[in-house]
Amino acid sequence: MQENSPRPRIVVAGGGAAGFFGAIQAASLAPEAEVLLLERGGEVLSKVRISGGGRCNLTHACWEPKELVKAYPRGHKELLGPFHRFAAGDTVDWFERNGVETKIEDDGRIFPVSDQSASVVECLTETAEALGIQVQLQTTLTGLVPPGPDKPGWEVHTSKGVLTADCVLLATGGHARTWDMLAELGLEVVEPVPSLFTFNIADPRLNGLAGLSVPEVVLTVSGTSLQASGPLLVTHWGVSGPAVLRLSAWGARELHAAGYQATLLVNWVGGLSETQVSQILQEQQLDMARRQVPHSPCLGLPLRLWERLCQTAGIPADRRWADLSRTERETLAGQITACALWMDGKSTFKEEFVTAGGVALREIDFRRFACKKYPGLFMAGEILDIDGITGGYNFQAAWTGGWIAGAAMAEYTTG
Repeated sequence: MQENSPRPRIVVAGGGAAGFFGAIQAASLAPEAEVLLLERGGEVLSKVRISGGGRCNLTHACWEPKELVKAYPRGHKELLGPFHRFAAGDTVDWFERNGVETKIEDDGRIFPVSDQSASVVECLTETAEALGIQVQLQTTLTGLVPPGPDKPGWEVHTSKGVLTADCVLLATGGHARTWDMLAELGLEVVEPVPSLFTFNIADPRLNGLAGLSVPEVVLTVSGTSLQASGPLLVTHWGVSGPAVLRLSAWGARELHAAGYQATLLVNWVGGLSETQVSQILQEQQLDMARRQVPHSPCLGLPLRLWERLCQTAGIPADRRWADLSRTERETLAGQITACALWMDGKSTFKEEFVTAGGVALREIDFRRFACKKYPGLFMAGEILDIDGITGGYNFQAAWTGGWIAGAAMAEYTTG
């Protein structure tokens, strides 16, 4: 690996979304600079390739920064200013300008029209190649030595040798070795814990219901203020779906501290209260008097789930609506609005592992995504203590951070 360069040199560690976007932005604005991108794996943009089931959920159709930041359990305050400079609409515009046509799905997620992550990967790699960015695969960052009185640049130690750089962008994601390296430099690193995970629940009420979905539930972790709403999916190991993933993101630290053991209260009918549900059930008694309760679901609940809730409430299989007692009705209303399920562990959501934690946000100047303590050191992506809920938000934080850091590096090396 070349040690010195007569041209200004920018080194980007990490070949993911933030790293590529930062390298592209820097090379675009500082064509006279040499831009090197180091990737420790055998291929670049691995998360982009698998995102959205291989379709690549680029971002989310949330156009106002004040609304967009609400999707980030950690980093929402810090991202407000950056999102005023580069947000979801800018991401769509950038990819459209560079040949990736996009579409918005009903839930707000934005994908390439091709439904292929390869469209995004090819766009980024071809743009980088056209700009002369040098990509080094299987090259691991092993150390960083800041500039000193006798050496104006950074020493970047890698598995393939040492090189110098005018500035460095760290976009290595949730890589423990990089965090340890930064801690050795005196930066505060918040302990990383998993975010965006599903819940392991072994409860007879869910047995045989894998694949069943409920369109709008409210989930609450008993004894806490943690709550989330949205669709829920019953799986072979417990529950998943947007509501679960949102709760796991907002409750990442509390659930980690609890060893991923907690009582989950499920309101199967969204925002309806127990009193409201009891009244609806009472009306059902008049409308469907002669029909059997367990075989006549209401409130839009799936039949199989309804039967389990009736069974749990102690309602006999042959009980008619007309004969439903007040106690039975109220017990059923309680099961529908506050169904207690014991969470005993977690599972990774597909392959899209996200962490809550990383470099403490107080260490970063978010006007440039620059390290406050070390001039010429920039960071973007999951290396920071920033994470979003599922739906394209984590990529948006990566695009924004990379774009701003890339512009700042171009100015740093040439201005």
